[in-house]
Amino acid sequence: MAIRRQHIFFTLLLTSCALAPAAASAGAKDQRLDVYWIDVEGGAATLIVTPAGESVLVDAGNPGRRDPQRIFDAAVKVAGLRRIDYLVTTHYHRDHFGGAATLASMLPIHTVYDNGEFEGGRERPDREYLSFPAQRRLVIQPGDEIPLKAAAPTAPKLSLKCLAARQTFIDSPDGEPDNGAICSDFRPKDRDGSDNANSVALLLSFGEFQFFDGGDLTWNMEHKLVCPKNLVGEVDVYQATHHGLDASNNPLVVRSLRPAVAVINNGTTKGCQPDTFQTLKSAPSMQAIYQLHRNLRPDSQNNVADEYIANLEADCQGNLIKLSVDPAAERYTVSIPARGHERTFEVTR
Repeated sequence: MAIRRQHIFFTLLLTSCALAPAAASAGAKDQRLDVYWIDVEGGAATLIVTPAGESVLVDAGNPGRRDPQRIFDAAVKVAGLRRIDYLVTTHYHRDHFGGAATLASMLPIHTVYDNGEFEGGRERPDREYLSFPAQRRLVIQPGDEIPLKAAAPTAPKLSLKCLAARQTFIDSPDGEPDNGAICSDFRPKDRDGSDNANSVALLLSFGEFQFFDGGDLTWNMEHKLVCPKNLVGEVDVYQATHHGLDASNNPLVVRSLRPAVAVINNGTTKGCQPDTFQTLKSAPSMQAIYQLHRNLRPDSQNNVADEYIANLEADCQGNLIKLSVDPAAERYTVSIPARGHERTFEVTR
């Protein structure tokens, strides 16, 4: 009988050890908040893995196999995910929604948030995007929060909030002072009539840590995020809007949000343009700027040091940038794993 009990014990032990790695994602193991900027060659694919192991993919890169495969590899092989819990499509341009249908054939996508059908929305996704399998499809509204779970009752508060969608913005917080000193410097640009102006803008918060992703929101629309009142607050990390193009990245936004770190999801010749680069470099709050790609245009002076660039060559391996916020939300580390770079920053608020 003792031998039989011992055999059962070891059988259960081996079974539990075999199941343990598949039972939780990397995020759930260490209760950190992770953000991955996946290289989709000048498109957008930002993967968030919460301390509880839930996943949010903001945009899904370009059509074809390359970008969905890179997203799959980051999600499954790096982050240890089994599915995408939430996909948020910021707007209907192919470098943001194009990879979603192929990705859904590789990895289950549970809930999709996007702009749906709306008046004045001339640009629409293709039939593949509209019909790929998902448990739910919801139209996102300013003020909506993605219903993310806490890792533990005592964990820092986690939220992912929609600040803007379809050129509509959240109301200003009670008691928020006017941003007049900054707003007086506003100079409008020609109206962008594309779907960029309809982009969803998101604010991810974990305790005092905050990360802003504005999709491809355009210059004049960005102005409404901070004027007459700052609807965002101050953030730690700023994803350069619209891949770092000068049609976006209004300096008033950067001055109001006061990020310590910026990440530019640019391509070899797309984004990281001169005015945006200067805006980020000259921001008093800025401690570091990261690029997914080296800018290989003739204006090569618009590049950070190689240490802060994930991919240096045109024919690249698709290296990603990773950010991890510690479980207490007191500091965060930005790394380029493939290149051995790592730097830690303090959450300042």
